[in-house]
Amino acid sequence: MVVEHVELVLFEQSLRESDGVHLPFGDRVADVAEKTAGFVLFDIRLDGDRHVRRMAAIGYGTTGTAIIVMDKEGQLRCASVNGETGFLVSDLAAWCASPLSEQARVDFHGTAVMLLAKLRSTGHFDQNA
Repeated sequence: MVVEHVELVLFEQSLRESDGVHLPFGDRVADVAEKTAGFVLFDIRLDGDRHVRRMAAIGYGTTGTAIIVMDKEGQLRCASVNGETGFLVSDLAAWCASPLSEQARVDFHGTAVMLLAKLRSTGHFDQNA
């Protein structure tokens, strides 16, 4: 149910866009979180992935977590996270919440790549997302 609400807000955002100009990814994720009573857990760049440029997570307490990815063409897709990937989401959320000095010392990229790979392997995103 969480993903359906996220998709609805993303669709509504696309209808509001004028002249094909998109809001920045972080603003769109924050807007989705606000409109669906969630909170942004992380918002990161995925340098090096052939298809995905950005990835974010929105938490909904006990209801679940939604992952939003932006591909290289700017298209957004979302999926629900299950218990198997929850620890990766928690690690990325902790990294994002840490001070910048710690973020500079700790590499998050491997965790993000593993999360995206797990989501792809469970059919949430194809190899092009």
